[in-house]
Order: sequence, then structure tokens, then C-alpha cells
Amino acid sequence: MLFMKKLLILSVICFSSVCTFAATGSQYIIDDQKVEQLFTNSVDASLSALSDDNLMNAAGGMNGSNGAAQFRASDKTFVAAILLNFFLGGLGIHRLYLGTATLTWVGYILTFCGIFGIVPLIDFVVLIVHNEDISPYVDNTKFFMWANN
Repeated sequence: MLFMKKLLILSVICFSSVCTFAATGSQYIIDDQKVEQLFTNSVDASLSALSDDNLMNAAGGMNGSNGAAQFRASDKTFVAAILLNFFLGGLGIHRLYLGTATLTWVGYILTFCGIFGIVPLIDFVVLIVHNEDISPYVDNTKFFMWANN
């Protein structure tokens, strides 16, 4: 019985090796001239190649008559906060995203995932209840972000 299992495994390995070698035949030919032409005609799309004005126009919408895109670093989205809280709430990563002090989210870790997961659970419920405006919780330095709000 043991011999049959070894024989079966060996035959599967041999068969997959033959299929792999058969697939790497001459059907994959690279034309170096076309590749060089592609690189020659390409455009640099890295962020360092964009100027500040181009970056602003590429990343955001236009606002008003002046045509300048407006960005606010303090804009935090409800969906991102909820997802971070759901998956990484015990580590306090959602509080880090919301802009709290470093010691606050370290406190989550030191209190065994926010008092054994109770604090992130309450944070999750509070964020869901106040989904229209989470601005009171942005840059909130309190360990219990819902206290006195």
C-alpha cells in the first residue's frame, strides 16, 4: 500500500514536469526590437515625474472657478475607519488612522487588545452609529474616543 502511494506521487510529479517542459516550448518568443520600441515610446508615470499642479489635477477633482483641486489631510473616511476597526481593531490601527496620539493605540495593545476587545467593539458600534460625521473622533487623544462627545 505504501509502495502504491509513493508510485502515485512519483507519477504525478513526472507528469507535471512533462507538462511544464512541454508548455515552455517555442510559443513564447520575445521580440527585443519591439520591447525596446515600447520602452522608447513609454511615458514616465511615476509620482516624482509629476509636478505639484499635475499631481493635484490628477488626484482630485476641480473646485470652483479657480480650477485648483482642494485636498484636506484631515479627511478620514467612515468606510476605512470601520474596515480597520473590524480587522485590526484590537491593535488600535483604526485609532492610528483617525489621527490619535501614539500612546493611545499603544494602550490598545498593552491592555490586551483594548481591554480584551471590548473597547474596539464599542468603537465599532460608535462609528456605525455616527457614520454621517466621524469628525469628533478624528485627532481624539482620549483612550475612550466616545467619552464626552
